[in-house]
Amino acid sequence: MSSKPHIIDSGHARLHELGYKQELKRDLSVLSNFAFSFSIISVLTGVTTLYNTGLNYGGPVSLVYGWLIASAFTMLVALSMAEICSSYPTSGGLYYWSAKLAGPNWAPFASWITGWFNIVGQWAVSTSVDFSLAQLIQVIILLSTGGKNGGGYEGSKYITIAFHGGILVLHGIINSLPISWLSFLGQLAAFWNVLGVFVLMIVIPSVAPERASAKFVFTNFNSDNGAGINSKPYIFLLGLLMSQYTLTGYDASAHMTEETKDADINGPKGIISAVGISVIAGWGYILGITFAVTDIPYLLNENNEAGGYAIAEVFYLAFKRRFGHGVGGIICLGIVAVAIFFCGMSSVTANSRMAYAFSRDGAMPLSSLWHKVNRQEVPINAVWLSVLISFCMALPSLGSIVAFEAMVSIAVIGLYIAYAIPIFLRVTLAQKRFVAGPFNLGRYGVVVGWIAVIWVATISILFSLPVSYPITIETLNYTPVAVGCLLIIVLSYWLISGRHWFTGPITNIPK
Repeated sequence: MSSKPHIIDSGHARLHELGYKQELKRDLSVLSNFAFSFSIISVLTGVTTLYNTGLNYGGPVSLVYGWLIASAFTMLVALSMAEICSSYPTSGGLYYWSAKLAGPNWAPFASWITGWFNIVGQWAVSTSVDFSLAQLIQVIILLSTGGKNGGGYEGSKYITIAFHGGILVLHGIINSLPISWLSFLGQLAAFWNVLGVFVLMIVIPSVAPERASAKFVFTNFNSDNGAGINSKPYIFLLGLLMSQYTLTGYDASAHMTEETKDADINGPKGIISAVGISVIAGWGYILGITFAVTDIPYLLNENNEAGGYAIAEVFYLAFKRRFGHGVGGIICLGIVAVAIFFCGMSSVTANSRMAYAFSRDGAMPLSSLWHKVNRQEVPINAVWLSVLISFCMALPSLGSIVAFEAMVSIAVIGLYIAYAIPIFLRVTLAQKRFVAGPFNLGRYGVVVGWIAVIWVATISILFSLPVSYPITIETLNYTPVAVGCLLIIVLSYWLISGRHWFTGPITNIPK
């Protein structure tokens, strides 16, 4: 009687080769892995919450063409990350890659910088996503109770922060469930995002009695931004923020690799497919909504029914002008709100896996606490740490929305710096000794890597530029201040303490 040979999962085998025990439950399919990244990118979240920025800086031209430009370069970053992920499929992701690619001398420092920028960037993503959901809920309540000009209820900043905290607690509870539940919810989130984009891009322009012409959508450039900026190229570049903010978070596929079957193949597939499908869905959504835009100054006016929230006003007006009431528009906003909720849920999942892996290697204060997994093999303490920090990062909004926006900018620049460091090491120090995994770019790997690094450097400078003139305390772009402070804290922690004990990723299989 012959027994069937036991087939070892390729991701499991590679993890073992890299020196790690399998501690998390390896239960995710390639679809589930893709779903986490796709629902964190969530075009309904990014485009909806920053559509005002795109309309303000360049309008339709910035929205339509800016998306395509940001998408093309983002795909090159994603391809480079996918190639490295295929070689090193661990939940540490980027910081583990940096350690391996930097070589023994530079490994601890490269790993430290990448890891801290990655985890703080991820926490900032959770903060901004859940805070934007709290703001959208406020707008839905405002419109449901009569709108700004009809005596609708406008919540205070304290109500917003309370909503934000409540949403985070819900995300903490969901992320305490076993990975099989999260896998199902992740797939549901991906399905909801695709369906939501498809429904809204068709329904909104179909319902709107007045539609923009194709000429307006593809050629209108809004340079009337009220920000004292007249240079069209400068305005266009500032308008790229909406697209680039949306196209972040796809490192989630890398952080979920220790829970993904055949992760050295399926992790890279998750990264690339999440970005590719988001690019197509996002462009469709932008076009659909922009065809319903006829009066940009009114949509951006704080005294409109939605209090200046452009997409909410587009949805509401489309239905109100057609049917005499805006109920349909409010339901459409509900579709977006559910997508944002799923986005925040998946974001906390990715945060907790990163905190789990980073603490497994001793990089965080109280590491042994954050590295614990429960009976369901969930890093439960890391989940609630991520919830707590994401709540604390929203507290500056009570003092100044400008300070909060600087916190959000860490989400884009902090994450992209973490994306770029291992790619930079791959094309420099490790160019000769990089051993590619099953997915690789072959001879194009170095060229694609260099373009990706240059793009990240470009957007890091771009999003640090002033967005309004004259520059005052209120109009200053605090992005370089926020990112600079993060860099100073991380470097100081390294010089004072970290360099004495942090040796980079620690293997946990005895030799």
